[in-house]
Amino acid sequence: MTRITRWAALTAVITLLAVGCGSSGDDGKNDGTALDWGRCKASGDAPAPGGDWQCATLRVPLDWSEPDGTTIGLALIRAKATGDDRLGSLLFNFGGPGGSGVSTMPSYADTAAELRERYDLVSWDPRGVAASEGIRCRDDAEIRAAESSVDGTPDTPAEERAYLEDAADFGRGCQEAAGKLMAHVSTTDTARDMDRIRQALGDDRLNYFGISYGTELGGVYAHLFPQKVGRMTLDAVVDPSADAVGHARNQTRGFQLALDNYLKSTGRDPQEGSREIAELLERIDAEPLPTSSSGRKLTQTLALTGIVLPLYSKSGWPALTSALRAAEKGDGTELLALADGYNERDSSGRYGTSTHSQRVISCLDDKQRPTVAETKKLLPEFEEISPVFGAFLGWDTAGWCHDWPVPGRHVTPEVSAPGADPVLVVGNTGDPATPYEGARRMADELGEGVGVVLTWKGEGHGAYGSGSDCVDSTVNAYLLNGTVPEDGKVCS
Repeated sequence: MTRITRWAALTAVITLLAVGCGSSGDDGKNDGTALDWGRCKASGDAPAPGGDWQCATLRVPLDWSEPDGTTIGLALIRAKATGDDRLGSLLFNFGGPGGSGVSTMPSYADTAAELRERYDLVSWDPRGVAASEGIRCRDDAEIRAAESSVDGTPDTPAEERAYLEDAADFGRGCQEAAGKLMAHVSTTDTARDMDRIRQALGDDRLNYFGISYGTELGGVYAHLFPQKVGRMTLDAVVDPSADAVGHARNQTRGFQLALDNYLKSTGRDPQEGSREIAELLERIDAEPLPTSSSGRKLTQTLALTGIVLPLYSKSGWPALTSALRAAEKGDGTELLALADGYNERDSSGRYGTSTHSQRVISCLDDKQRPTVAETKKLLPEFEEISPVFGAFLGWDTAGWCHDWPVPGRHVTPEVSAPGADPVLVVGNTGDPATPYEGARRMADELGEGVGVVLTWKGEGHGAYGSGSDCVDSTVNAYLLNGTVPEDGKVCS
């Protein structure tokens, strides 16, 4: 099912490289701390990353309550520091949950080039993701069928039944594919994996850069291991005080704000422009648009997904303008191409699985399960916030984890980290997916003297590497030299 992801991966707007990893060899039960770095392997149609990239597999317990029990393999990738004054490793998580760090790290290397002078750049596929026991809940044919037949904003009892039946079917597919792993892919499980990675890398403390969902993961790690926190940066921050409905509400506001800013940049009134887009979506709901893509049609859900993708980065705004103009003229080709990019659909019709992993992880994390009746009470509020995104994200509260096979673990994550070294929390005032307010709330929950907020008055999902010399130099000074900025510093 195509959805706006609640904690969207940075990989939605980065070109991905699909790579495999070498193995540490031992498939038995071990302490998981030995890494045998070797050449990365090609995966699928994509070649392995060249240059200095190395891959390895780390064994960790399937169930952290049974540390000597069955293990699973985590795929890691690294590039060694280029300078002589090495500080250690810097571990990256690019978001999701469900984003592949092994695929994304080489694409991000240019952005992190200055950091690489003193750090080994390291990332990994978290448990349940890609090369780390990645979970695939549906095959390509099933994804295509749901994409064309399931309405993400059901208008009739029949559409509601189809929507909920599809959600339940997706969960059953995940359970069948994941088996025992289904109950052991929580954020807490992955945070414990991170500490095992730290040990395997030989670092006394964890130096970490978390983006989007990676900020929640970093906060949970800091709570579990406050004395092991090294230099930690959290960018595009998930609000740790929000429950599942709160996250949907935050994203509704965030995407509408990004759309308003986009419309202003084109000289249009945001209220009028949003109304026109909402009316376009209603027309597409009634009659999907033709496209030049092998007979495929642009449904309302696909159209909305196509609108979402270019809002992640200001550089995508011209593509959105062109796609909306074409759709108004009756051609859905460009919006469909944008939706395919978000949904990881390649030219041969194959789909990626990051959204599968995302759903498995987030539904294990989230205890809250709104009913259809509860969701319908929320819809007027959501539609008032955003005539474009409100209904879709409102319905998502009921459908995302509907009839899920395993119970959720908590309502909100615990991220308090008393005694931890300062954590740099970076918020972007124009972030659509993780609205700015989450940065201050993360800093507050980390605790006094721990969370330090850096604000960028910019656009797009994330601040570092997005065009602000002020942000980049502040983050680099912190990670490379330990220079902690004044709490509340603003980059405009």
